[in-house]
Amino acid sequence: MLKAAACLSAAALALPLALIFLITARGGPPVAGAAAGAPTAFAKRDIPPAYLRWYLDAARTCPGLSWSILAAIGKVESDHGRSQLPGVHSGQNHAGAGGPMQFLAATWASYGVDADHDGRADRYNPHDAIYGAARYLCANGAGKGGKQLYRAIWHYNHADWYVRKVLDLAKRYAASVTALASGRGAVAVRAALRWLGTPYSWGGGGPSGPSYGIQHGAHIKGFDCSGLTQYAWAQAGVRIDRVAAAQYDDGPHVPRSQLQPGDLLFFAHNPRRPESIHHVGIYVGGGRMLHAPQTGDVVRIAPFSGNPYRERQYVGATRPAAPRSHSA
Repeated sequence: MLKAAACLSAAALALPLALIFLITARGGPPVAGAAAGAPTAFAKRDIPPAYLRWYLDAARTCPGLSWSILAAIGKVESDHGRSQLPGVHSGQNHAGAGGPMQFLAATWASYGVDADHDGRADRYNPHDAIYGAARYLCANGAGKGGKQLYRAIWHYNHADWYVRKVLDLAKRYAASVTALASGRGAVAVRAALRWLGTPYSWGGGGPSGPSYGIQHGAHIKGFDCSGLTQYAWAQAGVRIDRVAAAQYDDGPHVPRSQLQPGDLLFFAHNPRRPESIHHVGIYVGGGRMLHAPQTGDVVRIAPFSGNPYRERQYVGATRPAAPRSHSA
């Protein structure tokens, strides 16, 4: 599918539109925070490559759940499958749990997943087990963040020390994507991070959150690229246009050398012609952006700097601004 279909055109808007981790300091809305970013150098050293890929992919099945939570649980339970303790590779431990993510047989019967599609959901298969853990955590509200995340981890192992250990490890595994963000940009980034893993839906999403799209997005509830950016900045109190090309004029343009988290990045078929803009993402720092890529994909964080495709189509960036108030 052509990337031109990734975001709505102005004409498409004339068609009717059919109508989720770390605990915040003040009990505000759930956000992904530090544990939603890319794997740190420590994570890459400590986690076997196959396990890291499975953690990243499995987390996308539960919007709002960070891969680093899954990885931290895998570390505590079996050192990512390296432990030789009873029950990790066969049999059961003293509590009746088995496999690298340490599932009880009864729990696995309800939440087990055949992730590798070999016709069998096997709790001793790390691929299956990691997806099963994501499913179990999601069923207990982990994707909603905050207290729900804490409770979901507690349900995995009924001990507060266990929850604290998992959360601490998760922080070490994932790079912060909002460390440099401040003000409205930080609010926009945190708002968008909540929806990591949400399906792409052409024409979907807006200031109120994900919605069913139009045409090939009509049966998918989610966001397209500009629906996600409009939602994120609405949470920061800034109203911007719905389509990517129009959003390019919402706020002052920002030189690439001065990019800050929250700024909007724009891409066009012809970078010399802003009217050909077809995609927009939210800069999160470190040369990365958070975006809704295309049909069949999900809201994700992806490289921007050094990506030949993105570099070739990059038009520029803007920093949406709230209208100034005028005194009488």
